[in-house]
Amino acid sequence: MAETLSEPDRSGEERFALDAYSRIVTSVAAELTPKVAAVTVAHRWSRGRFVRGTGSAVVFTDDGFLLTNAHVVGRSDAGTASFADGTTVPFHVIGADPLSDLAVVRADGPTPPPVRLGEADSLRVGQLVVAVGNPLGLAGSVTAGVVSGLGRSLPTSEGAATRVVDDVVQTDATLHPGSSGGALATADGAVVGINTAIADVGLGLAIPVNATSRQIITALLSAGRVRRAYLGIAGTPAPLPPRLRDRIGRRTGLRVAEVVPASPAARAGLRTGDLLLTADGEPVGSAQALQRRMLEDAIGRPLALTALRGDALVDVIATPVELVAED
Repeated sequence: MAETLSEPDRSGEERFALDAYSRIVTSVAAELTPKVAAVTVAHRWSRGRFVRGTGSAVVFTDDGFLLTNAHVVGRSDAGTASFADGTTVPFHVIGADPLSDLAVVRADGPTPPPVRLGEADSLRVGQLVVAVGNPLGLAGSVTAGVVSGLGRSLPTSEGAATRVVDDVVQTDATLHPGSSGGALATADGAVVGINTAIADVGLGLAIPVNATSRQIITALLSAGRVRRAYLGIAGTPAPLPPRLRDRIGRRTGLRVAEVVPASPAARAGLRTGDLLLTADGEPVGSAQALQRRMLEDAIGRPLALTALRGDALVDVIATPVELVAED
């Protein structure tokens, strides 16, 4: 006697919720899939050997500019972008910034209309997100999940210069090799992140679209690179003494672990062991809080710093210089 397979016994409310979820994902997929390209570049390795690299890129202007990861384009200056409708166009690299893992390229041919850029700072843990990319060269792949963490950090480097990209978005939407440079979007189709890394099975990371990344994108568009300020300290978060914590209403500062000799911080008089409290009057509780101030507009501009040294508050003025990345 043949057996029959029946549908799971779901309540009307469950079916409605699943249908609503499906409608959201399919709507976002329909909007974004045509606007996320599969990109191919040739990376030069040692001894002149070339290796093909792949990833994804997101059309974000109506005149052919695409946003992707710096590690996708590497040191290449050109490549090809393939869209879900079968169109393939060459592109050239406008600029890449390894310290934020963002890059801008421009298609040398027609592109679909741009995505809508959202605001990652408004995301909440548990919020539905949809990832659109081209893993393993498979154009138009879509996965969905939730924001599983916010405020994560992603170490990056360029030559001897190192940085931590802060406020990285963590999601459980499945990512695979080739997803890098693709879009992470909210339920309304707004792109709030550029997928950048697969941290582990079921764990993906995305560079947030926010005020800092918009500054970086603007710099890449106008100059092809990002100028950064350099102060010359390394530090780690440390608790404030109880008496000071109660007085200023904060729990942590940045303990200075190293002051680079002859750096702006050294010339200003900062010392190893100082507990940095504020920069230009704004709280400094982590390296990222100080780091996000070190963009182009901080170069050559006096920066007021307040630190706790022993039992005394110390005020110094440092003037950051331009960070020079080494090859």
